Amino acid sequence: MYHSMARKLLKSMLLCGILSAAAFAPAAARAAELLMFERDGCVWCARWDREIGPIYPKTDEARLLPLRRINIDRDKAADLGLASPVRFTPTFVVIDKGREVGRITGYINDDAFWGLLGILVAKIAPSPHPNHTERGLAQRKAS
Repeated sequence: MYHSMARKLLKSMLLCGILSAAAFAPAAARAAELLMFERDGCVWCARWDREIGPIYPKTDEARLLPLRRINIDRDKAADLGLASPVRFTPTFVVIDKGREVGRITGYINDDAFWGLLGILVAKIAPSPHPNHTERGLAQRKAS
């Protein structure tokens, strides 16, 4: 019961931040992006592709943080503003205004991903409004 309530609260906080960011920070939305570091044969990258990949482009998160994929074995990334090298895949790094805001190393499941991404979104988005709750989550689940 407590796990379910905590998950709903976390999702509500995530959605509030995203909706606020979309409404009040259009310039920040253009400056920020989500980098996904991956490699061929990564089973966790493939799982993310199945569970999140089709949904992500349709979300408020994608409008705020467009996804850019980087294969660490093939792509020689220029200076991306990373705080430290990426060694594990998948690793998701939020970049805003040329600097790393934070990262998610690994992928466990969709709930963990959205929750951790929400924490990173909150670092670049204005403070959330309490009246925005489950609307964005329902949008993702319906897709």
